[in-house]
Amino acid sequence: MKITVEFEECLKDSPRFRATIEEVEGDVCELESKLDKLVKLCIGMIDAGKAYNAANKQFVNGIRELAQSSTRDEVIESSLTKFAESLQEMINYHTILFDQAQRSIKTQLQTFVKDDLRKFKEAKKQFDKVSDEKEAALIKNAQAPRNKQHEVEEATNILTATRKCFRHIVLDYVLQINVLQSKRRSEILKSMLSFMYAHLTFFHQGYDLFSELQPLMKHLGGQLDQLVVDAAKEKRDMEQKHSTIQQKDFSNDDTKLEYNVDADNGIAMEGYLFKRASNAFKTWNRRWFSIQNNQLVYQKKFKDNPTVVVEDLRLCTVKHCEDIERRFCFEVVSPTKSCMMQADSEKLRQAWIKAVQNSIATAFRDKGDEGEKLDRKSSTSTGSLDSGGEPKERSLKGESALQKVLAIPGNTCCCDCGQPDPRWASINLGITLCIQCSGIHRSLGVHLSKVRSLTLDMWEPELLKLMCELGNGVINQIYEARREELGARKPQPGDPRHEVEAYIKAKYVDRRFVRRPSDEELRNKVVSLSKQEKRLSSSSEHLPPRPPPPTPKLRAASNTSGQTVKSADSGIQNSADGSREMLVNTPSNNSLTDADAAEPPPMAMPDKLPPPSPCKEMVFYEPKEYSQGLQLYWASCARSLPDMAEALAHGAEVNWVNTEEDKRTPLIMAVQGGSLVACEFLLQNAASVNQQDAQGRAPLHHATMLGHTGQVCLFLKRGANQNAADIDEKTPLTIAVDAANADIVTLLRLAKMNEEMREAEGPYSQSGDETYQDIFQDFTQMASNDPDKLKRYQQYDPQ
Repeated sequence: MKITVEFEECLKDSPRFRATIEEVEGDVCELESKLDKLVKLCIGMIDAGKAYNAANKQFVNGIRELAQSSTRDEVIESSLTKFAESLQEMINYHTILFDQAQRSIKTQLQTFVKDDLRKFKEAKKQFDKVSDEKEAALIKNAQAPRNKQHEVEEATNILTATRKCFRHIVLDYVLQINVLQSKRRSEILKSMLSFMYAHLTFFHQGYDLFSELQPLMKHLGGQLDQLVVDAAKEKRDMEQKHSTIQQKDFSNDDTKLEYNVDADNGIAMEGYLFKRASNAFKTWNRRWFSIQNNQLVYQKKFKDNPTVVVEDLRLCTVKHCEDIERRFCFEVVSPTKSCMMQADSEKLRQAWIKAVQNSIATAFRDKGDEGEKLDRKSSTSTGSLDSGGEPKERSLKGESALQKVLAIPGNTCCCDCGQPDPRWASINLGITLCIQCSGIHRSLGVHLSKVRSLTLDMWEPELLKLMCELGNGVINQIYEARREELGARKPQPGDPRHEVEAYIKAKYVDRRFVRRPSDEELRNKVVSLSKQEKRLSSSSEHLPPRPPPPTPKLRAASNTSGQTVKSADSGIQNSADGSREMLVNTPSNNSLTDADAAEPPPMAMPDKLPPPSPCKEMVFYEPKEYSQGLQLYWASCARSLPDMAEALAHGAEVNWVNTEEDKRTPLIMAVQGGSLVACEFLLQNAASVNQQDAQGRAPLHHATMLGHTGQVCLFLKRGANQNAADIDEKTPLTIAVDAANADIVTLLRLAKMNEEMREAEGPYSQSGDETYQDIFQDFTQMASNDPDKLKRYQQYDPQ
C-alpha cells in the first residue's frame, strides 16, 4: 500500500500526522525484515546452485570418462562426447544465471537496505530527538511565570528556535519518507525484473542448445531400435555357438596344436610352456611361447614386449630331455645359451619339437635370406598424466590465468565479435572468446578449436605460456587478412547468433579471409625462418646446447672446377650436378673458411653419448618444392609460433614429413629448436607424439638425446611410447642411461613404474602414484618457469 505524507500536514504536527508517521515506520520495519529474509534466501539458493553445478560437473566428467573408455565403439564415443559438451554448456549457463541472481537480488537489494533504509533510520532518530526537544520547550514556555519577564523571554526564544529546528528536520524526514516509498517500488521491481530476464535468457540458451542437439537425438533414437534387434540376434548367435562348442570332444585337444608356416599373423605356432629360469634357483615359470619370423620368443603378459629366446633358429638344435625329474621336457640349444622347457603332455612336446625342426628347415630353404627380425609390438605408454584420474598439476586457475592471458594485447575483447571482458579461450588457436562465441567454437569440433574456461578450468604452465605467445592480434592478422578486402563485416556484440556463427565458420572452417602467399613469398619465408633458426641457435644461451642432426652433410667450399661454388650473399649454392643447396647454421659471414673445410666428417654416435654438442656448419639441400608443410617445419625449429599458426592456417599438415631430411616432422624440429611451447602448440593441434623419423626415432628419442628434460616430461604426459626402439635398438631410457642424464632417467623409470603399477591394479585403476605425479609436477613447473634449473651439461667440444 502506498503511503504518502503531505508536507503541509507535517508542519501542523497533528495527531493525524503522528499516526501516519507511526504507520510508515512500522511499514519500513516490516519491509526491512522481508528484504533481509529475501536476501538470505537468495544466498541459500545461490549456494545450492553452486553445489548442484559441482555435482553436475562431476556427472559430466563421468560421461566423458565413459566416452573415452568406449573408443572402440565410435557411435557411443561420439554421442557421449556430444552429450557431455551440451551438458557442460548448460552448466555454464547455470553459472551465469546464478551470477546474475547474485548481482540482481543479493547485491542490489542489500545495497538498498544498507543505504536507503539506513538514511531513513538516521532521519527518524533526528526527528524523535527534535520532537522531544520541542515538547520540552512548549512545557517550559507554558510554565514561565507572568511576573518574571526574563524567564518569559528566555522560554519564548527557546520555543521559537526549537520550532524552527523542528520544521527543518520534520520536512527532511517527510522528504526521506516519500523518497523511500518511491524508490522502494523501483528498486524491488528493477531487481526482480533483472532476475526474471536472466531466467528468460537461460531458458532461451538451453532451448537453442538442445534444438541443435535434437537431430542427433532423433537419429540415435532411430538407430536404437535397430541396435536392440541386432543385439538380440547377436545374443542368439552366440548362444548357438556356445552350445555347439560345448558339445565338442576336447579329450584329444592336444593334437590340434600344429605348425603352420603360412599363418596369416606370421606366428607359426604358439602355446603355453613351462620355462626353467637361468638363475641359481632354477625356478620354473609358465609363459606364452610362439615361433614367429624364424625366432622363438615368449611373453608373460600380452602387452609385454616379447623376450627373444633364440634370435635365429637356423643356429640352434632341439632335443628331448630325459635326465631331469620333470616330465615332457625338451631343450633348445643355441651357440650362446640353452633354454629348458616343459610341455603339458607328450603330444605337445612332440608337436613343439617338430615345430622347431620345421622352422629350422624352412629357414635354411630360404636361400641366404637372413630373415626378418621380430616385430616387437609395443603398447602406447600409459605413464601419462592425462590418463586415469585427474592430474595433480600445480596449475593456475581463476583470476591468475585470466590476468596473464588478458594482459596480451588484443585479448581484452573477444577475438571474433569484440565483446569485452572474455572469459573463455581456444587453446589450440591461442585466442580469447566470449561465452556465445565459445559455444559456437565448441560446435566446430575439437579438431578445429579446443575451448577452455579462463576462470573455471585448470591451466598447465606450458599451456598458459602458449596462450601468451599468440593472442587475438596475431591470429586475426592471419585469419582476417583479407576480410576488409572482401568487404566482410565483422560481428559486433549483441549481433544475432546465426550471423556470428556464419562468420566464425567462414573464418576458421572455410578460411575465407586467409591470404594465400605466392610461391616467391613462401620461398622467402622458408629461407628467412631457416636463417632465423640459425641466429636463435647461436644467441639462445638459456636453451640446452643442440647437437647436429644425423642426416645433414658437411661439404667443404672449393674453387675447383666442377666442385661446389657458393654465391657471395644469397645463402644458396650450386653443386656440380646443377642442384641448389641452402646453407643453414653457417658462420656469421655466411661463408666456409679453409679451417672449416678441413673439418673431418661427423663420427658415428658412440654407445656412450657425450653431453650434447653444438652444431657446426650444416649445408641443407634446397628443397625440390616449397610448401606450407616446409614453413611449419622450419618455423617449429625457429620457435616462431605466429609463423607456425600461419602455416597451419594455410593448410599445412601438422604431421608433415620432410623426406629430404630423414623423414623428420615439425614436432621433431620443435625438439631440435629447444622450445617447450612450440612442442605444446603442435600437440594441441593434433601432432603425433610417436611419429618416427627414418632413424626410427620419435620426438621422445630426440628430446632425450638433446637432454631437453622439460620436453621429455611433456611427451610422457601426452602419452609418448617410451618402449619404442630406433634402428639401433635403443629406447629413450637406454639413451638417457648412456648419457648419464639423471633427470631424464628418473622421469622415464617413474613413468614405466607407474605403467606397471596401473597394469597390475587392473583396467579400472587410477593413475594414482603420488610420488610419480609430484615429481612430474616439479619438472613441469621448472621446465616452464625456471628452465635453468634443468641444465645439466656444458657444451661439448669434440676437439
